[in-house]
Amino acid sequence: MKVAVACDHGGFPLKDTILKVIREAGHESIDLGTFNEERVDYTDFAWKAGQAILDGQAERAVVICGSGVGACIAANKLPGIYAGLCHDTYSAHQGVEHDNMNVLCLGARIIGVELAAEIVRNFLGAKFLNCGNYLRRFEKIKALEKRNDHQ
Repeated sequence: MKVAVACDHGGFPLKDTILKVIREAGHESIDLGTFNEERVDYTDFAWKAGQAILDGQAERAVVICGSGVGACIAANKLPGIYAGLCHDTYSAHQGVEHDNMNVLCLGARIIGVELAAEIVRNFLGAKFLNCGNYLRRFEKIKALEKRNDHQ
């Protein structure tokens, strides 16, 4: 699987760890920046990660900012992007399995390196349970996107 990784200056200290975890799990990582700790806007990097998925360059993405909240809000503004802020392993795999989450958001100022690595491994190892309640609910999410596009 190809996994895009993007961060702002607040997420930069965690980015190399995330890239390494993705590669060690047997996936291809795509580094979308930022490439130093100079101040940048998380919105720009959340957009880059989401756009990589929408353009078919990546199947999933990890976006990292200081808290993870801003990146999550920004990523979810792109139709077809289903981002979740996860600071625990259960949410990371359950978000994919139940909600078809395709972008994992992390707060580098909130969690440590080892927990972040475990969260990413859980996110990457999960598959959407494309049936029953999960599929019905996901279809409703897509319907909400379409309804909002026409207002």
